[in-house]
Amino acid sequence: MASPVALIQGASRGLGLEFCKHVLKNKSLASVIATCRNPDGAAELRGLAEQHRGRVTILKLDVNREEDVRGAAERVKENFGRVDLMVNSAAMLHPSGKGETSLRDVSAQGIITTLTTNTVGPLIMAKYFTPLLQKGGGAFGQQPAEKAKQHSGIIVNITAKVGSIGDNGLGGWYSYRMSKAALNMATRNLSIELGRSRPKVVCVSLHPGTVNTDLSRPYHKNVPNDKLFSAEHSVNCLMAIINSLSIEKTGKAYNWDGAELPW
Repeated sequence: MASPVALIQGASRGLGLEFCKHVLKNKSLASVIATCRNPDGAAELRGLAEQHRGRVTILKLDVNREEDVRGAAERVKENFGRVDLMVNSAAMLHPSGKGETSLRDVSAQGIITTLTTNTVGPLIMAKYFTPLLQKGGGAFGQQPAEKAKQHSGIIVNITAKVGSIGDNGLGGWYSYRMSKAALNMATRNLSIELGRSRPKVVCVSLHPGTVNTDLSRPYHKNVPNDKLFSAEHSVNCLMAIINSLSIEKTGKAYNWDGAELPW
């Protein structure tokens, strides 16, 4: 089998950067394609690429620009020919950096911007990278002996528990909740279409828990210490789920501890 290829979208910091580190550390022959909006400003990511020469490819990609996604997919096709795992991790809470606490805080532009990054971006990534994921060798997840149930690549959309409609008992955070609920629908749709394809692609939404990143930092004071995870701990949990995935688990949302989340 050829060396695994993992593409991490939103790789300059937080969870995305940690996914890069994890794959490099735990998949000794894997290549990592790390995408971000501003590679020149991604010092830690560039340092990681320097440390793992020849294994990390950094691509400039803004998920809000479809031409960026198309161009990146063309380069990956040319240089790698396939992708085994794609993680869509870039996200924003709201352009202001704070979730709306009530209807009076809602603005059309705030919702549009949040939805564009959190929902439209991952779906456009799937549009252009699915042909490469269909050429993946199933290097991630579990492959059953039965050939008809084997998969090629895996798409992981990083969701949030607050995007669960069934779990919403508090309200607020209109833009972020709506963007993640819509992302979950995209995951479900993709799982149905790509579950029919030959070969099949597994598609899941994963909730990382409350992670010590820039996105959640304004709200850390409300989070108990034992519920605030380091990016490393969260990614370790999420990769354990990814490595256990099979086509039977496609189209669902999972918590960081592996429990299935209600839509």
